[in-house]
Amino acid sequence: MFTTLPTLLTWARIAAIPLLAGVFHLPVDEASRNLVATCLFVLFALTDWLDGWLARKLNQISSFGAFLDPVADKFLVCAALLILVWLHRVDTLIALVIIGREIAISALREWMAQIGASRSVAVHMLGKVKTVTQMVAIPFLLFDGRLFGLIDTRAWGTVLIYVAAVLTIWSMIYYLRKALPEIRAKVR
Repeated sequence: MFTTLPTLLTWARIAAIPLLAGVFHLPVDEASRNLVATCLFVLFALTDWLDGWLARKLNQISSFGAFLDPVADKFLVCAALLILVWLHRVDTLIALVIIGREIAISALREWMAQIGASRSVAVHMLGKVKTVTQMVAIPFLLFDGRLFGLIDTRAWGTVLIYVAAVLTIWSMIYYLRKALPEIRAKVR
């Protein structure tokens, strides 16, 4: 369970996050650092898809892998957001909203699991759209240039990260509303 190929890919995604930060300390020009960081982020994000696919294909789905995979995703997104704040490409408030929501919903899911109500906060399409929006915005902001000479990735990334922040708040409200009846029943 701890050493299956899908789980090792998830562990590798977590262990490789310092590489993403380290890129911005390399003694090369900014455009090269941006390109390497973008490629690393996209590669790490693709391992998220790959480890899930392999777990299903190799019949190596485990509760530990199901736990670790979203943790690795959250680490990756949070690390990238902190880097982007440091680079002045993302507003601190936007990063706080996204990171705060991740912490809050993770805690809510843990609590709901403890009281036997985890189905009330199961992943919803709104959360998936939020994640996809983030996963497109972040590499655009890491790249911070013109893609194919046409796409201003800073502009598009900024718009998308604001959309992701709105979706973040919206999805948090959705999950809290879904959990509220369970919370009320357990608090009484």
